[in-house]
Amino acid sequence: MMWGSLISLFLLSTVKFMFTPLGGPGLGLSFFETYFTCVSGGIAGSGFFYFSGGYFIKRAEKKRQNLVDESIKQGIELKTKKKFSRMNKFIVKIKVSIGIVGISFWAPFFLSIPVGSIVTAKFYGHKKKTYPLIVVGMFLNALVTTGLAYLIYG
Repeated sequence: MMWGSLISLFLLSTVKFMFTPLGGPGLGLSFFETYFTCVSGGIAGSGFFYFSGGYFIKRAEKKRQNLVDESIKQGIELKTKKKFSRMNKFIVKIKVSIGIVGISFWAPFFLSIPVGSIVTAKFYGHKKKTYPLIVVGMFLNALVTTGLAYLIYG
């Protein structure tokens, strides 16, 4: 067994899950080695970022507040942030249209594990079924991407 290849796929899966299975055939790994390594890395990465997402969100808010406080001390007027920006409207539309299952399955897959997990935690972190849905999404997405990788390159 090639431990270096498995560790590489695992670590890459913790941050960018979508394309990692494509490396399996090139590294000489079997379908199941690639699949379970990518799922393990995806679950580990999403678990870390989902459960620490609150910390990252609070840290960003604190940083923003410090910037506002500094600008007030210096007498600099900051431009106010639009609450109903085009991006915010788009995010709300996506949230309403695909709901908890869609966000949990697809945000970590398409955005990246860190960003997708934090976004999911921000929207649905208060619901107990959110993280299990992310895990189910990892299993399904890995099955599809690994299957395609071995169908095309294997």
